[in-house]
Amino acid sequence: MTADRHSIEQAVRLIVEGRLVAFPTETVYGLGADATNGRAVAGIYEAKGRPRFNPLIAHLASFDLARGQGRFSPAAERLAKAFWPGPLTLVVPKSPGCTVSEIATAGLDSVALRVPDHVVAQAILAAVGRPVAAPSANRSGHVSATTAAHVAADLDGRIAAIVDGGATPVGVESTILACLEDRVAMLRPGGLSREAVEAVLGFPLAEGPEGAADEPLAPGMLASHYAPKASVRLDAQSAGPTEAWLGFGGRGDGSKARVAADLSPAGDLTEAAANLFGMLRALDRPDISAIAVAPIPPRGLGEAIRDRLARAAAER
Repeated sequence: MTADRHSIEQAVRLIVEGRLVAFPTETVYGLGADATNGRAVAGIYEAKGRPRFNPLIAHLASFDLARGQGRFSPAAERLAKAFWPGPLTLVVPKSPGCTVSEIATAGLDSVALRVPDHVVAQAILAAVGRPVAAPSANRSGHVSATTAAHVAADLDGRIAAIVDGGATPVGVESTILACLEDRVAMLRPGGLSREAVEAVLGFPLAEGPEGAADEPLAPGMLASHYAPKASVRLDAQSAGPTEAWLGFGGRGDGSKARVAADLSPAGDLTEAAANLFGMLRALDRPDISAIAVAPIPPRGLGEAIRDRLARAAAER
């Protein structure tokens, strides 16, 4: 639908209802969902066919709104004031009042935030009034979409609507910087140059986060994800009295577990994905020796759930 007042109102209504809407930013088209709604965010992974729960960028209409989601160091604040709205994403520690869902942050204690510089994106974000997760609006592994036609070629029939705002002017994804601890690091080059960033900072960018491991801190890079302190047992049929039980759709027996939760009693993989990180955190208690996880089918979002659990269960 062509971008006008009516289509923007419709897009806002759909996002608030928990549905997926593609819309233009100055970089590429984003696949938008209410970032505070875990089930809606899980739908992004499903629509994109994304193989893992990589963190997603939460888009907001202003820096003032972004302050409510993350804690900005003096360097991060200088960057935000210099380049927002614009093609810059800042990864910062979550604020105590952060409302971005665990699945959108992939269980991390940091959050990726951006204020886009596009009249359509700004209108939608301002009206939604909450963070909107919006990765590139294409199937995972495909080229990012810079026109509505590109979005339709990949996602037609998989999302609720596409707002056509014409070709995106920048055409590459945002630059991502990590502003964690006492350093600023380049995580992904993009629509804002290193030279422009360093001119504002007054010092060179570091490369990647400290302690980089094998999982992404933000789109386009690698670093450590949240993993529970307790060990994780996959494809378990039951749990012992010192273990936690993480069930799915009635599979297995968690009756003897010290504490139990079910990702989705109905066996709904979208619901399970939305609950995954929050339930892992809740079950990761000092009195738990291990988290026994019921079998998760590998179809659809089950592949991503199993991937995340396998990483949590890996030898450390």
